[in-house]
Amino acid sequence: MRPIARRTTLGLVATGLAAPAVWGQNVWNPTRPITLIVGFPPGGQTDFAARVIQNGMQAALGQSVVIDNRGGAGGNIGTEAVMRARPDGYTILAGNASPMAINPHTMDGMTIDPREMAAIGLALQSSLILCSHPSMNVSNLAQLREWIARQPRGSINYGSASAGSLSHIAMELLRERLGRPAMEHIPYRGSGPAMQDFIAGRFSLMFDGASVVAPFLQANQLRGVLATGREPSPAFPAIQTGAQQGLQDFVFYAWIGLFAPRGTPDNVVTRLNAALNEALRDPATRERMTSRGDEPGGGSAADMARMMDQDYRRWGEVVRANNIRAES
Repeated sequence: MRPIARRTTLGLVATGLAAPAVWGQNVWNPTRPITLIVGFPPGGQTDFAARVIQNGMQAALGQSVVIDNRGGAGGNIGTEAVMRARPDGYTILAGNASPMAINPHTMDGMTIDPREMAAIGLALQSSLILCSHPSMNVSNLAQLREWIARQPRGSINYGSASAGSLSHIAMELLRERLGRPAMEHIPYRGSGPAMQDFIAGRFSLMFDGASVVAPFLQANQLRGVLATGREPSPAFPAIQTGAQQGLQDFVFYAWIGLFAPRGTPDNVVTRLNAALNEALRDPATRERMTSRGDEPGGGSAADMARMMDQDYRRWGEVVRANNIRAES
């Protein structure tokens, strides 16, 4: 499996935010509020991404951007609502890798294909960080390998936000790279409940986004083992990447992107992409993201489409290799 190309990860900021918008004769200017559907409840990373870019996009478009949370079915409910909306730019989606690149492989009977949607652009991304419970005394990959070798077979367990989630699939990919040591998976219904049990010592390891684990790392309630980014997380530079610890081809991100229904005109997508990039230029917006461990996005609609396609293929391979199914 190939790592995400530089131009589609951190390079998005350099290429997308530095490029001025080029307008032709056929400029789309919205004449009424835009609904930004979030396929998850308030308070999570996807909701945060929508709200942190909301004001900047409103200013750039000259219209209100109204956030509509429609959680359920792992993000599928909100995604399907946008897919079935009129392709006129007035209903768009804040989506992440779960509904866009993972659910089609893990959920039986899905009747939608998120790849049919029109990508607008990347709002933010975040390295996943593998964390360990402090009782393990494990702070890097070499120590983790040694710790695994000392454990009785069947005694190692790890948590995830849910069966079929990115935190679950990331750990299965790491297990493959470590020679498939026996581990019991303990799925939860969300990162919040999982983190409570993790801190209490009910399991040993877990992957989650840097912004999710940040408060627990800062409070020394968990220890960081490795980061999945091409470079260390800006919030935790001391946590080395997989490549820095000898684990090659282990680069991926949790990401939040904006999408529109299939058939949305190119000039509408171009205008929305420019508004997103304008919002991401704001220093206060960027500081809100980086202060919690996220990295500002940016770039073109084509960059976002490539990133989603790469993750769709990558996670599909991991799902099939490990027979991963989502919770019903």
